[in-house]
Amino acid sequence: MTELNSPSAASPIVRAHTLRFQSLANKVMLGVLRAPFLGRALGKRLLAVHFVGRKSGRHYAVPVAYTRHNGSLLVASQFPWVRNLRTGEPIGIRLAGQDLLADVRVLTDETGVVEHLAIMASDNHQFAKFNRIGLDQNGHPLPEDLHLAWAAGARVAVLAPR
Repeated sequence: MTELNSPSAASPIVRAHTLRFQSLANKVMLGVLRAPFLGRALGKRLLAVHFVGRKSGRHYAVPVAYTRHNGSLLVASQFPWVRNLRTGEPIGIRLAGQDLLADVRVLTDETGVVEHLAIMASDNHQFAKFNRIGLDQNGHPLPEDLHLAWAAGARVAVLAPR
């Protein structure tokens, strides 16, 4: 049963929010993640991924929510930057005030993405809200919203920090 405030009730394709000043918000969050005390505090839910654009060759840094799962870190996005991540190509991350390398496994198949988005949405309701994944009365993500997020281009990266 779909709740009335569920994203799937409102639109056929679930797309993540883009803040009006997303670029500025990202820069502020990256600065906060670099700050010694604040970076450790925010590092419980956010990390920065550092990667090179596969076409442009430019260096990028993006703050993202993550969830710890089975010894790995899960990050997910519907935004185009995630297409720069490649299985087997390590990336830099800033996690809880530390710069690390992380091995990457990218999930693009519907089953894998939906399963891991459900883990993330259950663990972090703000992540669910930002990605327009509705939750039932028990806090479980709505399956139809998970499938719609995948259909809108969501990918999950499983990161293994070194």
